[in-house]
Amino acid sequence: MAAAARLFLRGANSKLSIAPGSLGTTHAAHFTFQPDPVPSQYGPTQKMNLFQSITSALDNTLASDPTAVIFGEDVAFGGVFRCTVGLRDKYGKDRVFNTPLCEQGIVGFGIGVAVAGATAIAEIQFADYIFPAFDQIVNEAAKYRYRSGNMFDCGNLTIRAPWGCVGHGSLYHSQSPEAFFAHCPGLKVVIPRSPIQAKGLLLSCIADKNPCIFFEPKILYRAAVEQVPEDPYTIPLSQAEVLQEGSDVTLVAWGTQIHVLKEVASMAQEKLGVSCEVIDLQTILPWDIETVCKSVVKTGRLLISHEAPVTGGFASEISSTVQEECFLNLEAPISRVCGYDTPFPHIFEPFYIPDKWKCFEAIKKMINY
Repeated sequence: MAAAARLFLRGANSKLSIAPGSLGTTHAAHFTFQPDPVPSQYGPTQKMNLFQSITSALDNTLASDPTAVIFGEDVAFGGVFRCTVGLRDKYGKDRVFNTPLCEQGIVGFGIGVAVAGATAIAEIQFADYIFPAFDQIVNEAAKYRYRSGNMFDCGNLTIRAPWGCVGHGSLYHSQSPEAFFAHCPGLKVVIPRSPIQAKGLLLSCIADKNPCIFFEPKILYRAAVEQVPEDPYTIPLSQAEVLQEGSDVTLVAWGTQIHVLKEVASMAQEKLGVSCEVIDLQTILPWDIETVCKSVVKTGRLLISHEAPVTGGFASEISSTVQEECFLNLEAPISRVCGYDTPFPHIFEPFYIPDKWKCFEAIKKMINY
């Protein structure tokens, strides 16, 4: 499996059109990455791609917390996406170590480490392979505090996993399973859009006293490059970010899809004269209802987009909540532009993903309703 994953990694690199020495626009298969402004409030910055920002967050944690340990399949040599590269050599084999190929065991071990009082950071090699650990996450980690009346908890557990489409990942290397875990009280589910967000949100997850699942958009590991603060910093969980203010339509997404919707917002302004407000949800559970509803009250229209299948996807939860809270403000039916209700395809991925053209057509339909 490790060899196959390494082969997949080489393929993933070759699918992206990346300018390694540049902080400018990066073009990928179905979106364009535009870096965020350089943050000034956290001290000196360094050019990092997304996987390097993850490494930086983990490095900061291991340096500041002597109880912190990182474990998972192949993490000792750096992991298939190189997110833990150099950490075993720096901190030792007792703090960064490989596990058997057993996701249930990885999470079960992490629960035990966290309950004992240490900081546990578990890596699932791909989000698609998190399902063998589903029972441990949903029935044990999420409920540990509740079942003991707050006498015990595993809040020091963070589970990282590469997530989302990558260009040719097919069935088992492309899935977006966030909605499965959004149905489970006791967890926090977080998905960043960029290197700056990834480091700050991951450090927030590690510091949070609840078990967190941190999904990392794998297509952005190398495609996304920003100036990232070198020192540790946190970004609040459960707070959506308004990336672009607008007056006609609210666009909501997370992870990779944010970059699709930013392009769509520009297209809508240029071709239709429609002003779009773009919101990055960032935290799926618990999500920021107030920010989304405040925007919809202003615009009267809402489009939600994600790569996961449309039926039962988290867009459904957002849609139903907004309908309940903002019904009298809506000027058109809420639109969900998502993946189809099929397994994630291989050669048909370009037809499956909710690209900018599908989102643009949905905006035209809402405006003309």
